Amino acid sequence: MAEQMKNPEQDLSQQTRVRREKLAALQSAGEDPFRLTRFDWNATSRQIKDHFDEMEGTPVKVAGRLMSKRGMGKVSFCDLQDREGRIQLYARQDEMDEAVYKAFKKFDIGDIVGVDGEVFRTQRGEMSVRAKNITLLSKSLLPLPEKFHGLQDKELRYRQRYVDLMVNPEVKNNFLVRSKFIRHVREFMDGRGYIEVETPVLNTISGGATARPFITHHNTLDIDMYMRIATELPLKRLIVGGMDRVYEIGRIFRNEGMDPKHNPEFTTIELYQAYADFNDMMDLFEDLLSSAAQKLLGTYQVRWQGEDIDLSPGWPRMPMHEAVKQYCGIDFMAIGSDKEAVAAAKSIGVELAETADKTWGNALYECFDQKVEEKLIQPTFITMHPVDVSPLAKRSPKDPRLTERFELFICHSEMGNAFSELNDPIDQRQRFQKQVEMRAKGDDEAGMMDEDFLTALEYGMPPTGGLGIGIDRCVMLLTGADTIRDVILFPTMKPLD
Repeated sequence: MAEQMKNPEQDLSQQTRVRREKLAALQSAGEDPFRLTRFDWNATSRQIKDHFDEMEGTPVKVAGRLMSKRGMGKVSFCDLQDREGRIQLYARQDEMDEAVYKAFKKFDIGDIVGVDGEVFRTQRGEMSVRAKNITLLSKSLLPLPEKFHGLQDKELRYRQRYVDLMVNPEVKNNFLVRSKFIRHVREFMDGRGYIEVETPVLNTISGGATARPFITHHNTLDIDMYMRIATELPLKRLIVGGMDRVYEIGRIFRNEGMDPKHNPEFTTIELYQAYADFNDMMDLFEDLLSSAAQKLLGTYQVRWQGEDIDLSPGWPRMPMHEAVKQYCGIDFMAIGSDKEAVAAAKSIGVELAETADKTWGNALYECFDQKVEEKLIQPTFITMHPVDVSPLAKRSPKDPRLTERFELFICHSEMGNAFSELNDPIDQRQRFQKQVEMRAKGDDEAGMMDEDFLTALEYGMPPTGGLGIGIDRCVMLLTGADTIRDVILFPTMKPLD
């Protein structure tokens, strides 16, 4: 009985063998599809459907992948998938060259074809292309996933995005939204007088964020180099140089864990504006993201991670210590000593990392990070971070323990991070030194001393507002994606072997 059961792998092997035999026969007959170099198509599936009344009866040339074949004998129906959707093909033997029709009958699902035909409507009313000639442009040697179920295995979908896009057309929408969002960001920034620039991906110092870098080696110089974990320090050098408004959209690399919100390489925009502060950055971020929702989706209301999110402008701005007081019941502004602050954190189950100094600032931050962040659903700016965790932000004139820094949280996810930038080179050196000490204690996410950046600051940097935004997170929000892998075409995956 077991011997009579079908083995899917044997079936796949058989289909692959048959397809290769068909290709060999075509090549032997001098009809190798892989020798064709182009096809002059002039219409898409969407154009035909959107303008059917005016196009009906006119000749067209369409090209795409065969996704299904139906019918027998002298009449065949197919679904052709192109860049914009699907259109039905109607092929009839007595309306085509007999040899062309017979060759077409041997085509497989997945093959890429070019079709000369005419726009018409079938007796059942379906908008279609009546084929006059069909040319095989590329032979598919592997069968597509079973047509009624598509590609369901998420792991396989991420590894073989090309198949995912073929058989799950709705997946493409995430990446269309991504493309449109990045275009919107550029138009938004350019319209406000910002200049787009490019800064190095490879650096001799890892800086601009607290993260573990990827390390590579430059053979000619015989030095180790770090793939950038942020674009911050080069961009602020440009502010020093007199480029008052700059931004960069680019890939960032961090050698850290992977989860639904994190991929080792991801995309950010970092922007810096001279003579501005973190309040200006809050205004800009709110305007950028809310306008993107309105422009791309036509609404401020989005559904993300099971929550209804309202992106209407007017997002609350809450100091971190107020958020901790509201959600944890601890008033850090009434605590005067490091020891008392650490004890207060411990009383609600918050422990500080072994490498972290046992300070008031670190205790406040860990209470927020471990107990409050998960409760923030609607867009909320959390402001006034402790100086202990903000080595590049300017101290608050009202309380030197705090900085003029904010993070935007939506649905317990950080969407962006911004400061009134620290422009005091003496204070900056002390902050860098603290990072160096933490690194010496074993914190491989701590920053390094950047002497050239300090030199730049010594020449004088104007008061500056800076903002970093996670492009992938914003696209997740706008598309309702639950994992970052759904908005990155080729996410990092562990090798199968």
